[in-house]
Amino acid sequence: MTKPAAAFFSLLPVQMAVGLMIGVITVSGFAPDTLFFLPLFTLAALLLLWSRASSRMAAAYTGFAFGLGFFGAGVSWVYVSIHEFGGMPTSLAVVATFLFCLVLSLFPAVAGLLQAGPGGLTRRRALLLIPALWVLMEWIRGWLFTGFPWLALGYSQAVASPLAGFAPLSGVYGVSLASALCAGALALLADVRLRRRGRAGTVFPMVIILALAVAGFALKQVEWVRPLGAPVSVSLLQGNIPQEMKWREDKARSTLDTYMAMTLASSGRLIVLPETALPMLLHNLPLSYLEMLSGRARERGGDVLVGVPEYTENGEYFNSVLSFGSSPMQVYRKVHLVPFGEFIPFKPLFGWVVRVLHIPLSDFSRGETIQPPLQVAGQKVAMAICYEDVFGEELINQLPAASLLVNVSNDAWFGDTIAPWQHLQISQMRALEAGRYMLRATNTGITAIINQRGEVLKRAPEFTATRLEGEAQGFAGATPYVRFGNFPVLGLLGLLLAANWIAGKLMTAREMQKPGRRSR
Repeated sequence: MTKPAAAFFSLLPVQMAVGLMIGVITVSGFAPDTLFFLPLFTLAALLLLWSRASSRMAAAYTGFAFGLGFFGAGVSWVYVSIHEFGGMPTSLAVVATFLFCLVLSLFPAVAGLLQAGPGGLTRRRALLLIPALWVLMEWIRGWLFTGFPWLALGYSQAVASPLAGFAPLSGVYGVSLASALCAGALALLADVRLRRRGRAGTVFPMVIILALAVAGFALKQVEWVRPLGAPVSVSLLQGNIPQEMKWREDKARSTLDTYMAMTLASSGRLIVLPETALPMLLHNLPLSYLEMLSGRARERGGDVLVGVPEYTENGEYFNSVLSFGSSPMQVYRKVHLVPFGEFIPFKPLFGWVVRVLHIPLSDFSRGETIQPPLQVAGQKVAMAICYEDVFGEELINQLPAASLLVNVSNDAWFGDTIAPWQHLQISQMRALEAGRYMLRATNTGITAIINQRGEVLKRAPEFTATRLEGEAQGFAGATPYVRFGNFPVLGLLGLLLAANWIAGKLMTAREMQKPGRRSR
C-alpha cells in the first residue's frame, strides 16, 4: 500500500465506513449464502483497520461500525417479528431494532478498544490478543442479559469448512477461535510491513492456517460416538399456520384439524409437532382429541411429541412439549425464554412493552433447569424449544443420556427472512457438538433431519403444509464438548491472554535493556 493510500485508510471516517461495509459483507458467510471462507477475510480486514487506528477510541469506533453493519444486516429480521407479528408501530419498531443492533455492536467495539496499542499489527496481537478478545466477547454476548449468541463466528464454519471439525471438541466458541486465528494469520499475510521481511514474515502465518485446516479436517474423521440400536422412523409435521392466524379463536378448530389429519397420515414411529402447534391451553383441549393423537402413536408402537402451552394449578404458564402414545406421558417445559417475547424482564421498567406488543402468552414461567430426556419411541430425546437450541452449553445438560436431539420451533415469527436459515445452521452446529441426529419440526420451516455430522439429510420446503418422513439413527457416547462444555475453550482464552501479557512484558524488558535506552 502506498503512503497516500495508507494515510487515507488511517482516517477515522474512512475506517468506520469500511468497517460498516465489511460488517455487512460478513453476513454472507452465514446461512443461507454459507460462504464460510468470507468471514475469515472480513475479520482479517477489520484487524488491518484496527492496526491503522490512531487511538484506542478510534479502534473502538471502527469495531462499533463493523458491528453495526454485521448485526444490522444479520438480525434485521427482529423488525419483522416485533412489527409485522408483534404489532409494534412502525416508527417504534425501527427504533427498537436499531437500538438492539447498537447494543450488539458494543461487543466488537470493546474488542477493538482492548486490543489497541502501539506497534501496528504484530504476531502477538494478531494470533494471541485479538482472537482471544473476539471469542471472549462472543461468549459474554451469549449469556449477558439472558444472552444472544446468534451469529457467533463459528456458526459460519458449520459442516462445509474444515474448521467444523473442532465443534465436537470445543463447541461453537472453539470453532470461532480457530476462525479468528485464521483471520489473524490472513491479516499478517496481507500486512505490507510484515511482507517486507520476506519469507520470515509470511511462512509462519501460512503454517498457522495450514495447521488449523489440517487439524480440523483430521478431527472430522474421528468417530466420537457410536450408533445405538436400529434407526427409528420419524414424521416431522409442518402445519404452515400463518402467524397472524395462529391464535385467532375462529381459526383454532381448523388448526387442530390440520394437525390431526397430518398425524393420522404419518408413518413414523416418532411423530413431532412444532412449538405451540395446538393453539390453546392444554386443559382446554378436548380429551377426545388427545386420545386420538395418542391412539395413532400407539398403533405404530411409538409416540407423538406435541407442542402446547400449559397452565398449572399454581397459576403458571409454560411453553411445553408433551408426549402421548406407547410410553407414559412426559413433559418438557421450556427453560430459556425469549425476553419480551415470552417474558418481560424488569417488569416495573418494561411493563409497558406488554401493552405495545400484541404477543399472546408473553409471560411464561421457566421450566426446571435440569430436565431428563423424554423416553419415547425407543429413544431418549433431548428437547429444545425454538430459541433454546442457540445455547449449546445448556442443551448438553441432557447428554450423553439422550440418543437424539429434537428442536420444535415456530419460525413463522421471522417471516420470509434469512432468520430460519440461520436457525437451521445453528441446529447443524448443535448436532456436530453433540454427535447426535437433530430433528427439527417447525410451523412454517425449516423442518429438517440433520445427521450427527451436521449434514441436512432431508428438508421440507418453507411455507408449505407437509410431513417430512424419514429415519433417525440414535447414538451413544459423549464428544469432548458434551463432557466438558465451554470450560476448555475458556481456559484456552485465558492462556492466550496470559501469553500475550507475558510476551508484552518480555518485549518491554528487552527494549529497556538496549544500550540506547540505558544511557538516557
